[in-house]
Amino acid sequence: MTTTAKPKWEPGSLTPYAFVTPAVLLMGVGLLYPVFMAFYLSFFDWEIGRDFADAEAVGFVNFARMLNDPQVWEVLGVTLRFGFWVILLEMTLGIGLALLLEKPIRGASLFRTIFILPLMVSPVVVGLIWRYLFDARAGWINYYMSNWFGMEPQVWLGDPQLAFFAIVFTDIWQWTPFIFIIIIAGLQALPSEVVEASEIDGANWWQQVFLVKLPMIKSIIIIALLMRIIDVFRGLEVMLIMTGGGPGRSTELLSLHIYKRAFETQQLGYASAIAVLLILVVFGLSLLILKLSNPMKTRSDV
Repeated sequence: MTTTAKPKWEPGSLTPYAFVTPAVLLMGVGLLYPVFMAFYLSFFDWEIGRDFADAEAVGFVNFARMLNDPQVWEVLGVTLRFGFWVILLEMTLGIGLALLLEKPIRGASLFRTIFILPLMVSPVVVGLIWRYLFDARAGWINYYMSNWFGMEPQVWLGDPQLAFFAIVFTDIWQWTPFIFIIIIAGLQALPSEVVEASEIDGANWWQQVFLVKLPMIKSIIIIALLMRIIDVFRGLEVMLIMTGGGPGRSTELLSLHIYKRAFETQQLGYASAIAVLLILVVFGLSLLILKLSNPMKTRSDV
């Protein structure tokens, strides 16, 4: 029977942890404190302008009210539908463009530079730009549709279905470059020997993509997917500026509903309860994706 010797502790072995600890603590406080406060405030009936010392502890009343509030479930459905379409299309377009432009071709560098410009624009500015472009009377979209294609002008932001399409399109325009940058960085970091070996074995372009390249950057794709899910659920500025959540609640995401409850109706305790729901939904979806991407493998006795 052989035993492995335990590694000896050396004074310098903790040096890397000493450098990382301040950043970890700062991120932990910045992340955990707001989450803790959301949970804490959700048990109180508190409005803006009132002293918190006078706030009434109501226990789980806010959560019971939330579960029976049809508005909450309506905006949650809008959020899930919005997230499904934007993530599906952004991941598809981002990965597709990265595969097409991973190799040096003429004009690729210029295209990449132009393509990532939307990421440099503030969400507030994005909302203002596309609100003007989709304007029914002065917007460029209606102008060119009418003059070039002879189509009737559309009330883009005044129709529930068209307004939903408008915010989906705007989000795709802004965030597809984010997926593109992450995926193309992963593709360019792949060892060329593996791709060359697949070519020698007779693999065509499609086989190289689906059997070699994408499986090798699976972890990068999952990270990009999780980051976009988090961004979708916390997105607020673009929808607030473009449509304000309307018409009706056709474009009101859960984050925007929380904002309205907290600062328009001043129901901070109830808004915190809805924020807890948002945290749980994002956490649950993230765990589901991680579970599906890393299925448990059955062990076989050797």
